[in-house]
Amino acid sequence: MNWLSDLIGNPFFVVPLVSWFTAQVLKVVINAVINKKLDWERLFGDGGMPSGHSATVSSLAAIAFLTYGAGSFEFAVTGILAIIVCHDAMGVRLETGKQAQMINEIIRTFSLFTEDKLPEMKLKELVGHTPVQVLAGITIGIINACIMYFYIL
Repeated sequence: MNWLSDLIGNPFFVVPLVSWFTAQVLKVVINAVINKKLDWERLFGDGGMPSGHSATVSSLAAIAFLTYGAGSFEFAVTGILAIIVCHDAMGVRLETGKQAQMINEIIRTFSLFTEDKLPEMKLKELVGHTPVQVLAGITIGIINACIMYFYIL
């Protein structure tokens, strides 16, 4: 069981995990306020405000920066990873969601004008993030890393 205590004591595991969880809980709360309905599926869902992916990788880069410094290999790797993940969330994944919306609408419209049976599947539309959602995730990740580094760890 030594591996478990090592894992729980590893700030490069704990800080991103806490940042992800914080972002996901905020996502549930914000979604509930906006839609006036509690949707627990948002706790593990992609897309929406704030970006859990961005919070996770940003806190990983921030804790590496705080621990090893700007010139370290660890910060370089985690910083580049964070840039790639955040860019992907705003780019490819956001466009994927837009395409899913269009395809779902085409299928709905097509079914009105034909008796042919179409597949009963609906593509997932909420998979990406707007720049504001990514920025909110980055902010949560950096703030969480700083709080945990300076006050908890």
